[in-house]
Amino acid sequence: MRILKTALLVFVAAAVPLAATDQAPSLDQVVDRISSRETALVSSLRQYSPLVETYIQNLRPDDQLGSVPAGDNYFLGRADLSTGVELKSLTEKAGASHKMLGGLKGWFTFSLQFLPRGFLQMIYIDTNGFDRQHYKFDYVRREFLGEVRCLVFDVTPLPKSGKGRFLGRIWVEDQDFTIVRFNGAYSGSSKTSFYFHFDSWRVNAGPALWLPAFIYSEESNVNYAMVRRLQFKAQTRLWGYNLGRSGQEQELSKVLIESASPIKDQTVTSNDMTPVQAQRAWDRQAEENVGDRLERMGLIAPRGEVDKVLETVVNNLEVTNNLDIQPEVRCRVLLTSTLESFTIGHTIVLSRGLIDVLPDEASLATMVAHELGHVVLGHRIDPQYAFFDRLLFDDKETFQHFVFAREPGEETAASQKAAELLKNSPYKDSLGNASLFVAALDSRAREIPNLVSPHLGNRVPVNNALHEATPQGDAAKRAGMISALPLGGRVKVDPWTDRIEMIKTKPLGSVSEREKMPFEVTPFMPYLTRQSSSNQQPGAVTAESKADQNKKPQ
Repeated sequence: MRILKTALLVFVAAAVPLAATDQAPSLDQVVDRISSRETALVSSLRQYSPLVETYIQNLRPDDQLGSVPAGDNYFLGRADLSTGVELKSLTEKAGASHKMLGGLKGWFTFSLQFLPRGFLQMIYIDTNGFDRQHYKFDYVRREFLGEVRCLVFDVTPLPKSGKGRFLGRIWVEDQDFTIVRFNGAYSGSSKTSFYFHFDSWRVNAGPALWLPAFIYSEESNVNYAMVRRLQFKAQTRLWGYNLGRSGQEQELSKVLIESASPIKDQTVTSNDMTPVQAQRAWDRQAEENVGDRLERMGLIAPRGEVDKVLETVVNNLEVTNNLDIQPEVRCRVLLTSTLESFTIGHTIVLSRGLIDVLPDEASLATMVAHELGHVVLGHRIDPQYAFFDRLLFDDKETFQHFVFAREPGEETAASQKAAELLKNSPYKDSLGNASLFVAALDSRAREIPNLVSPHLGNRVPVNNALHEATPQGDAAKRAGMISALPLGGRVKVDPWTDRIEMIKTKPLGSVSEREKMPFEVTPFMPYLTRQSSSNQQPGAVTAESKADQNKKPQ
């Protein structure tokens, strides 16, 4: 223990300016600093109401694959952190039971009822005193999480400190001494309710601002009701902390200068619209209203590089099929994990979860082609959304207010048109994985009903038209192909700005059958970085964190 303590003191001394102290801080001083930063973080989070999504997959043993999905649960809501861990569901219909939002005594009951608030509670390590009066802190080592240098401690509740205390390991960044990751479980489970093991991550959104973003939970052998056994994996994601408000305020505060002389057209009627142009503009206004409303509440990501990737696929399909679509087709990304795609007028929307699990660009093209089929066939958006009062409703009514599902006849026609587009596209000779994806989704749908149930549109198409457009290929060659990726395999979300980007990973080499895990939940391992001060919300640093900054090396 003496050697470990010495190593800690040497490491901390390097992170504190010599002018700030005459000697290296003691272990107790470091722990006190960690405790005060955790208290400040809990206090600062009370001003936020992020979106919270929890997706749970129950598992069953499988001789070849180890375990496979055997049912799932899904929750999407907005958190109210001002008074604790309150949640307002966005997916429950009016008048539905609210039993899923039960108390925090445990997160599981005899009726296999998961409690979303219990998973949200995992953003906090302990709100009832995370300090030396309640815990024993053992320094382990120093370690990098991505680019962030951390101190690693094992923490154990002291005797008689009470139930619900955290037992596990914490990672503390070495500049402000904020906990950025904690891995373990709360103590105090009983025969009728359980606290699950979890791995909770926070990401940096600016100086001294670390936001809870990812939580992975897993249990492989929880016995209940005498003879039953629970096995599951779960992902909880948080985003929408800022929802773009700072950008709108900056736009409002800009000083705009009028032109010295008014701009005049040579022909007075040159900008007048024909009736067809007016109808197109009206429909465009409707889709822009919807897109803006969904973006402002954090369900659709701001435009960025992923949209451009999708629009490149659209362009490839249009060019090779000699299509000239006006207004131009645009793409957006729905930030939920559910697998769905739909059109809002000439805007194609794919969910983050769907993009995550698609194995290659050709598979992506099959999904885009289906929605492009709706556009080509003239399946319009409901024009009611062109009236702005139609967008003034409470967030919890979103999925009842917006309905973009198509009639069965329109879906069939769009799939047939997609098959035509794909046969003439640059993807026509590389659709083997697309066929595997459609087949895998069809075979797994019963085990993951909540993942494949859309919020706003139709289910991902798995019909014959797409099968016909995707050649089966040589069975032996296809045996080693990946039909679908696990969740979280492609898109990374910034929880502060809601901006998304494609995950850049190294080639994996050969992958065993057990490692393929199509549509399955896997642990989070984010690459942590420090953000510039420009990304931080004004006033987000508390008085405590400001005091800590004064002690930070420049």
